[in-house]
Amino acid sequence: MKLYIVPTPIGNLKDMTFRAVEVLKSVDLILAEDTRTSGKLLKHFEIDTPLQSHHMHNEHKTVANLVQKIKSGTNVALISDAGTPAISDPGFLLTRACLENEIEVDCLPGATAFVPALVNSGLPNDKFVFEGFLPVKKGRQTRLTILSEETRTMIFYESPHKLIKTLTNFCDYFGEDRPISVSRELTKLYEETIRGTAKEVLEHYTSKPPKGEIVICVGGKK
Repeated sequence: MKLYIVPTPIGNLKDMTFRAVEVLKSVDLILAEDTRTSGKLLKHFEIDTPLQSHHMHNEHKTVANLVQKIKSGTNVALISDAGTPAISDPGFLLTRACLENEIEVDCLPGATAFVPALVNSGLPNDKFVFEGFLPVKKGRQTRLTILSEETRTMIFYESPHKLIKTLTNFCDYFGEDRPISVSRELTKLYEETIRGTAKEVLEHYTSKPPKGEIVICVGGKK
């Protein structure tokens, strides 16, 4: 009995690993964030393992049943829509519950959006802090105030329609001269990375509204 955590490509299907395909073909059940999205991936790699929905809206209710299913001998793999499960995606609750029940958890290495974004940002990457998505409302100002004193490179995920607000916040809390790198559509056809000061990057995206998934890397306080 085992739970496999299986990363999936963040855009380019060629980033799927041989081992990931092998595991997804061998398990009894695949838990997917969105079965429609994952269905396309599985079809591409000719994987016909049964799919079951497992997302942020139902994971609290389904964890106990899934643990019992695995303990009864069912080998299960968990995937998300893109990247590594549990990194700003569902997965932590099930992983913790399995470990608490002495179920082996095997996490495969693979695609994670923030790693290439950090490496190609040109910002220091010997020490960094991953923040994921900032709070939308409650706690946002408090978090930004705390992070204004952070000396390590900071990594954030953001949606395109909230990017301007977040970059404006960075100008206000971190200063307009703080170095920033914004990567979007990583591994996809229109991949791009814009680097500059917080003010410069804000001006760029104010004149050219962004599309696609976004990773922001922000230099730490000097």
